[in-house]
Amino acid sequence: MKRADIVVLGHVSKDINIAPDGEERSVGGAVVYSSVALHHIGADVLAVTKLDSADLTALEVFEAHGVPVLHRPSARTTSIRNTYHTADRERRTCEALSQADPFEAADVPQDVDAGLYYLGGLIRGEFPEAFVAAVAERGDVALDVQGFLRVSENGPMVFKDWDRKRDILPLVHYLKTDAAEAEILTGLREPEPAAAMLHEWGADEVMLTHNQGVLVYADGHAVGAPWTARNLSGRTGRGDTCFATYCYWRRDHGPAEAGAFAATLTSLKMERPGPFTGSVEDVQAAMEERGLP
Repeated sequence: MKRADIVVLGHVSKDINIAPDGEERSVGGAVVYSSVALHHIGADVLAVTKLDSADLTALEVFEAHGVPVLHRPSARTTSIRNTYHTADRERRTCEALSQADPFEAADVPQDVDAGLYYLGGLIRGEFPEAFVAAVAERGDVALDVQGFLRVSENGPMVFKDWDRKRDILPLVHYLKTDAAEAEILTGLREPEPAAAMLHEWGADEVMLTHNQGVLVYADGHAVGAPWTARNLSGRTGRGDTCFATYCYWRRDHGPAEAGAFAATLTSLKMERPGPFTGSVEDVQAAMEERGLP
C-alpha cells in the first residue's frame, strides 16, 4: 500500500479566461491549482482526474510540475469560459461549455492510503453525495462547496442551495466556501456567523474566503488573515490554492498560523497567472516582509 499526504480529486478544465486586459486559454480546475501548490510546498500529493482520452495533453500541466497524476476515462472533458467584468477580477460570469463524467468510488485508487481526500469540484454533479460518503469511509475529507452549489443551466452557471448539505457536512473535516456561497447555504451575510453555522451543521473546520482575505472557523473561534497581493493578474484559482494550502499546513500548525500561511502563499500566487510555483521559504519571507505572524 502506497502512502500519500493528500489525494486531490477533481475535473481538469479547458479554461477560457476573458478579462478587461485580454484573453488567455489554459488548463485549470481545482485539481490543478491545488495539487501543484501542494507539491511545491513539499506535500506528498496524488492528483486524480477524469477527461476524454482525446484531451490527454491536458495532463502535461501536472507532468510539468512533477505532480503524480492518474486519469480516469470520461465521454467529455470539462471546459469553462470565465468572463471577468472588472480589473480586480472579483466579478465574473462563468459558462460551462462541457462537463466530464461524475466520479465514482472505483475512481479512487485502492492501493493508496491517504491522510486526506481533497474534493475540488467545479460544477454540481462532479461528486455525487454517495461518492462523498464512500470517500469519508477511507479517511478525512476536504470539500469545496463550489462543486455542490454551482449549477450549469445549459451553459451559463448559477449558484443554488444544496438540498443535502445537512446530510453531508457531518462527513467533512475541512469545508471551503466563499462569502457569496456561505450566504446561499446559511442565509447569513456576515462571514463569521455563517462559518459558525456551517460548523454547527457538522463540518469540523470551515474556511471562508472573501475579497479582503480569509476567515477560518476552528475550535469554536474565528481567525482571519488578509490578502496582500500587489496585483491580481493570477486571480483565477485563488480559493483552490488557499484551501489546499491550509489543509496541508494545518497538520502541524494551529488554525491562525495555517490561515496566515495559506493567505500569504495565495497572495503570491495571485501576482502571476497559473499555479503557485514558489517554495515554503518564499512564503515565509513574504510573511515577514508583509508583517504577518
